[in-house]
Amino acid sequence: MKGMSEDDDHKRICHDCVGEAYLAQQIENDGQSGDCSYCGQTLACIPITELADHIETAFADHYVRTANYPDSWQERAMADRESSYEWERDGQPVLDAIEEAASIPSDAAADVLEILDNRHGDFDSAAMGEETEFSGETYYEEKGASAQAWHEEWHSFEQSLKTEARFFSRSATELLVRVFGQIDTLKTKPRRPLVVDAGPNRKLTHLYRARVFQSSERLEEALCRPDLHLGSPPARLASAGRMNARGISVFYGATSAAVALAEVRPPVGSKVAVARFNIIRPLRLLDLTALDGVKDGGSIFDPSLRGRLERVAFLRTLGERMTRSVMPDDEAFDYLATQAVADFLATENEPRLDGIIFGSAQAKTGRNVVLFHKAARLEAMQFPEGALIEAHTGYGTEDGWEIDYGVSETVPKAKKPAPPEDGDLMIFDPRPYLNHRADSDTRSVALRVDTGAVEVHHVDWVKVNSTRFDVSRHRHEKRDLKF
Repeated sequence: MKGMSEDDDHKRICHDCVGEAYLAQQIENDGQSGDCSYCGQTLACIPITELADHIETAFADHYVRTANYPDSWQERAMADRESSYEWERDGQPVLDAIEEAASIPSDAAADVLEILDNRHGDFDSAAMGEETEFSGETYYEEKGASAQAWHEEWHSFEQSLKTEARFFSRSATELLVRVFGQIDTLKTKPRRPLVVDAGPNRKLTHLYRARVFQSSERLEEALCRPDLHLGSPPARLASAGRMNARGISVFYGATSAAVALAEVRPPVGSKVAVARFNIIRPLRLLDLTALDGVKDGGSIFDPSLRGRLERVAFLRTLGERMTRSVMPDDEAFDYLATQAVADFLATENEPRLDGIIFGSAQAKTGRNVVLFHKAARLEAMQFPEGALIEAHTGYGTEDGWEIDYGVSETVPKAKKPAPPEDGDLMIFDPRPYLNHRADSDTRSVALRVDTGAVEVHHVDWVKVNSTRFDVSRHRHEKRDLKF
C-alpha cells in the first residue's frame, strides 16, 4: 500500500484518453473543461479518483479475483512425477485488466491502481505479504452473470401460486414483466429470433394436431368434420393443460405430424387421426427453444448491464424449466406457473403474443406450439344446405377387409336461378351455404383445416426410449457395537 501524493490526488483525465466508448461518453457529457494530466489537451475531464470509482464498481460487478495458489487437484498434478503440468495463475495482472477494461494509458491505469490499493489495503496485510483486492500482484478475470436471485424469485412465484394467491398477485405480475418485457429486442447467439412470425409467406405456415380414437364411429365423425373434432375443443370441454387452465380453449399443435402423434401418447390398438391446419393470418409466437442462446451486452461501466446479464442467464434456463416433464399426478399444481405465464403473455405483456413454441417432452427433437385462446379460432367448413357427408374406412375383398379411409360429400343438385325480370337486381343469398349459426365469438379466424392432409394411424406397438441403470446389491454381517 502506497501513499498518494498531492499532485496525484488532483490529476484529471479527459474523454479523449479513455477508449471505452460508454465511459468516454459519460466523461464528455458530465465532465468539466480542463487540462488533461495525461495528454495535455483542454477537454472535458473528470478527476482520476472519479475514474477509479467507475472502475471499482465495474470490477465488483463483472470481475473476480483469481486464486493465488493451486487447488488440491492441481497440487496432485504438480506432485505427479510423470506429469508435465505446471500451474499458472488464471486471469491477468490487475494493472493490465484495468488498462484493458477502460482502454486508458498505462500511466493512468497505474494511478487508478494506486488509488484503489490505498482504499482496500491495510498495513497488517501488507506486513504479512497477503493480497488485498487491488494489490499490485493480484490477478482478475471476467466472471459470468449469476441467475441465482432470479431462480429464487421464480421459485417463490411458483410456491405463491400453489399456496397463496392463485389469481391476483402483484408480485407475480411484476416478476413476469421483468422476465418477459420487451423480450423481442434480445438477440440470440445462433441468430434465432425469440419472437417468431408465423402465417402466410412465413417459415411456419401450418401446424399438426392429433386425436386418439378407440371407436370407429367417433373416428368417422372426426373425418367428416375435422374442423369440429380435431381442432381446439369448446370451452366447456377444455381440460387443463401445460399452458391453459380448465375451461380456456387453446390450440395445441406440433410442427410435424410425427410430433403430434407422439404427444397424444396413444395406447396400442387405438387409432389416431392427424390433421394439418394452415395458419391463415399473421401470428407472433415466443420461441422458448431459442432462449438457451439468448444474449445481451454493453459496457461494463453501464450500471444496468449487470442486471440485464443476470436476466439473460436466467432466461437461458427458463425454456427447459417451463417444458420439463411433469408426472400426471402432479399436473394440477405444477402446471400453475406455466398457465399463469401463458395468460400473462396472451393478455398483458409487451410485445403482445399469440402463442408459444416449446420443446416436446415426448419427441426428442420435436417442437410444440400452443396458440392462445385469441388465436385458436378455426374457420368452419362450409357445405350447401342438405349436404350429406359420409366417411368410409375400407371395403371387403376376396382376401378380406381392405383398409381405405375416405370421405364423400353428396350435395343437392344446383338449381339454376330464375332469370331476372327487367328492372330487378340479382342478389346473392349466402344462407343456403352456411351450416352453422352465428355466435358471439368475435375472435379473428386464425386456422383452416387442410382437408387434403388428414391421415389415420393405427397404433400397432409403442417403443419406449429409456436410460438404463443397474441396481447394485450388497450383504454384510451386522457387527455388535462395543462401548
